[in-house]
Amino acid sequence: MKKNKDIWQGELAPREKLLKLGAGALSDTELLAIFLRTGGVGVNVMKLAKSMIEHFGSLHHLMLAEFKEVNAIKGLGLAKYVQLSAVSELSRRCHASHISSESALLNPLILQQYLQNILAYREREVFLVLFLDNQHRAIRHEEMFTGTISSVEIHPREIVREALKVNAAAIILAHNHPSGVAEPSAMDIRVTEQIIKACQLLGIRVLDHLVIGHGETVSFAERGWI
Repeated sequence: MKKNKDIWQGELAPREKLLKLGAGALSDTELLAIFLRTGGVGVNVMKLAKSMIEHFGSLHHLMLAEFKEVNAIKGLGLAKYVQLSAVSELSRRCHASHISSESALLNPLILQQYLQNILAYREREVFLVLFLDNQHRAIRHEEMFTGTISSVEIHPREIVREALKVNAAAIILAHNHPSGVAEPSAMDIRVTEQIIKACQLLGIRVLDHLVIGHGETVSFAERGWI
């Protein structure tokens, strides 16, 4: 018991803090420490968790790291990399299944979190389309266009063709800004207008266009642009 107090320096250990205050009260470091369970040789689990997040710059970057990057940190190895990869994929599937089973518009926060997961820290611009049925449930999503660090070329006809192929009644557009700033550009607005016009000809509704930054999302629908 005394050893535990030394490690946590009088603070509640992460597990006890979670049980007393709930998971939302824990920091990224504390949550990661619970997941890791043990530290390395001469390093307690909280110090290891903190060093991992600092090394990668954020929890999100850590979850997307390749094995060689994770393995380079003292105290980590194949087992912990497999655990991290599994929990990251589990999180993505949890969000995806929630969106598929309910209207994407009824859960805008879930949708934004899901898109943050898959787009926020990509090094190039990626334009994604979420295809929806007539009840606005997700049929599937497709990363349709990939560009450079500052732009991506969009072809509205390709989006319409794919929507018809999967019998989509509506779509939601999304793309990331690798700069981290989610504010839409003039080009983003023009491209959205072009896609809306192309879809209108075939009765396909464009419900929203979400621009994904680092931890922030701008919704065209919320701004009244769609």
